[in-house]
Amino acid sequence: MRIPSTISHAVQQMQEWLKALCDSGGYAGEAEALAVLRAVLHQLRDRLTPQEAVDLAAQLPLIVRGVYYDGWKPSKTPERMRSQDEFLAGVSAKLAPHPIGAEAATRDVFALLAQTIDSGEIADVINQLPASIKELWPEGMRIWAAKRGVA
Repeated sequence: MRIPSTISHAVQQMQEWLKALCDSGGYAGEAEALAVLRAVLHQLRDRLTPQEAVDLAAQLPLIVRGVYYDGWKPSKTPERMRSQDEFLAGVSAKLAPHPIGAEAATRDVFALLAQTIDSGEIADVINQLPASIKELWPEGMRIWAAKRGVA
């Protein structure tokens, strides 16, 4: 049986994302990079309004989107994470048992999102976050989001 090209392309995109994370974060391999991607995406998703979470998901590659939606309970979002410490504690809990630093993992995934997702969508995401959590995004994207968020 031949694998449909849509599925082959989705697998290739997922491998590219995991490789990018391995390269930027020095993770031990694809399994560790996947744990990082999942933990940070879930923490971010749960901090966004359901509509913004869906808008971000629409920009993600097919398999990444599946990882993102896995276990989501929209009726319980957005969670009230007001500080960077709260956000990173959630990432750390989601990373267990992997001994990976939550701040570095978050910065790696946010940088990957900033490089691969439409900048307007990333600005919308950033503008939903408290200032201390915004600080985890690449500086150029934070500045652009701030300018875009001024009406």
